[in-house]
Amino acid sequence: MSLLVVGSVALDSVKTPFGEATEVLGGSATYFSAAASYFTPVNVVATVGEDFPAPHLEFLRSRGVDVAGIETGRGKTFRWRGEYSYQLNEAKTLDTQLNVFEHFAPRVPDDYRNPSLVFLANIDPVLQRDVLGQVQRPKIVACDTMNFWIAGKKSELERTLKEVDVLIINEGEARQLAGEVNLVKASRAIMGLGPKTLIIKRGEYGALLFSGSTVFAAPAFPLETVFDPTGAGDSFAGGFLGHLAKHPAMDRANLCKAVIFGSVLASFCVEAFSLDRFRTLTRLDIQHRYREFKTLTFFEDLHP
Repeated sequence: MSLLVVGSVALDSVKTPFGEATEVLGGSATYFSAAASYFTPVNVVATVGEDFPAPHLEFLRSRGVDVAGIETGRGKTFRWRGEYSYQLNEAKTLDTQLNVFEHFAPRVPDDYRNPSLVFLANIDPVLQRDVLGQVQRPKIVACDTMNFWIAGKKSELERTLKEVDVLIINEGEARQLAGEVNLVKASRAIMGLGPKTLIIKRGEYGALLFSGSTVFAAPAFPLETVFDPTGAGDSFAGGFLGHLAKHPAMDRANLCKAVIFGSVLASFCVEAFSLDRFRTLTRLDIQHRYREFKTLTFFEDLHP
């Protein structure tokens, strides 16, 4: 099944307690497509500047990602600089230079206009809705958003959510969007806006899935080495939707598997700066960690 992602491709500079990296590959569409590529081919719509290094595009191509939808605009590539403390759940943004991304108006190439799944990464909800107007109705539409859009364009976001099947956001965004502190109550309010399935990312505490009467909690994988949390959420989304591209059933068992695959890809993402872990990661590595996830939460039935 064909998978389309629309979002950012960026150059990041990141500092964590374990090291730093400057002008490395980043962006929501990049992390998502690299993670999803382990399951299915991915088409990307994004924009970069004239200064974007060609080897980064070659890396995406090597992962089976179609980059024909990445436009090169006049000017510089979107840049983000951030820093993490030992509290790795949230980055402190030090500098954001939108550059060509400031005027990003997604144009979906003709070859991309009949996707089976669409992921609308974190961009203006008006642009997210515009993308949906350029494609034939996919089987699954998923999206991400952030506190900036919830606070500044809530009515536009709610219009977009009416057309969304799966919403993937973090717990702070869920509480803000719903106006509820309790995540169970928040999930009901958010699904009332349109999405049939809601995933709440909780960083080092795992993820929660709400879909109809289904509630599923997945732990985060306990890692010895965490270098850089940047892109973990988009890698989660890539693993989740990548699995659904191969196995599109939206029943409880399959959605739970998709959440675990999302968690697996996120766990690999944080083991190195930028997308470097995906340069060596294999499908066998993913399968092995998936099985390790299963042992984390296995326990025997209660016997009288």
